[in-house]
Amino acid sequence: MGGRLLVVRNVLKGWALLIGVCGTLGLIGWGLGGYRLLSIFVFCGVLLAGALYWYGDRVAVGLVGARELPVGESPPLHSTVERLAALAGVAKPRLYLLDDGLPRALAAGRGVRGSALAVSTGLLTAASPAELEAVLAHELAHVRHRDVVVQTSVVVMAATFLELTRIGGWFSRALLFVFGPVAAAFVHLMLSPKREFQADAAAAAICGSPHPMADALVRLDQASELVSFRGSPATEPLYTINPFLEEGLAALFVTHPPVGERIRRLRELDPDWREKLRAA
Repeated sequence: MGGRLLVVRNVLKGWALLIGVCGTLGLIGWGLGGYRLLSIFVFCGVLLAGALYWYGDRVAVGLVGARELPVGESPPLHSTVERLAALAGVAKPRLYLLDDGLPRALAAGRGVRGSALAVSTGLLTAASPAELEAVLAHELAHVRHRDVVVQTSVVVMAATFLELTRIGGWFSRALLFVFGPVAAAFVHLMLSPKREFQADAAAAAICGSPHPMADALVRLDQASELVSFRGSPATEPLYTINPFLEEGLAALFVTHPPVGERIRRLRELDPDWREKLRAA
């Protein structure tokens, strides 16, 4: 799918999300108090959507426990992101750091002119320079395609659904059985696994080769089997690959296609790579 069509699709999804939230709140208001309460609820829905659009990236990085990374703390990383952002045709995102050993990265925000990119210390130490650039390019592709607009909004709303179960006290687990599948169904309704294939291909184009991205996926997948990870399963769509074990509640939120299929598609972008490797 062309880049312009991807952008249009995600913009339409964003508007559909806004209309859906405002419509739902409007129906609740109508049921509780007629036209007057309907208008108040719809207005509150518009305010909520505006806040989520402008500050959703900060909420998302807060959900995963990231801290902002100053330029002085890692000048080479900032320089690399700035260069890749220029190649991707987006503004340089704000950089955040995840202080844990699991190699992972994510992007959130409202699009090409306002986004955040977070990387873990595990990714910075484990990935080769080419693999790191490929992962960063993958996340910047999500920014260019406006995937982050939908992903950020959906993740924040799904995480809110899950957190609401905590107010149930003794009934929290029962509420989780209700809200968990509802939140997961909402995530799958709004997000397609195809977005990862498209971001992989865009990363290959930005880096000039599909192999660094394929190698990075292999490394990330192997690391996820060796390093334990805990977090809100609602944040799964934000990451480059799924860092959660596919069991229990986390299995409901899996939106990433199989890593093996992603690697196969990347290698097919350069079908003669085995012959080139032998010749080298």
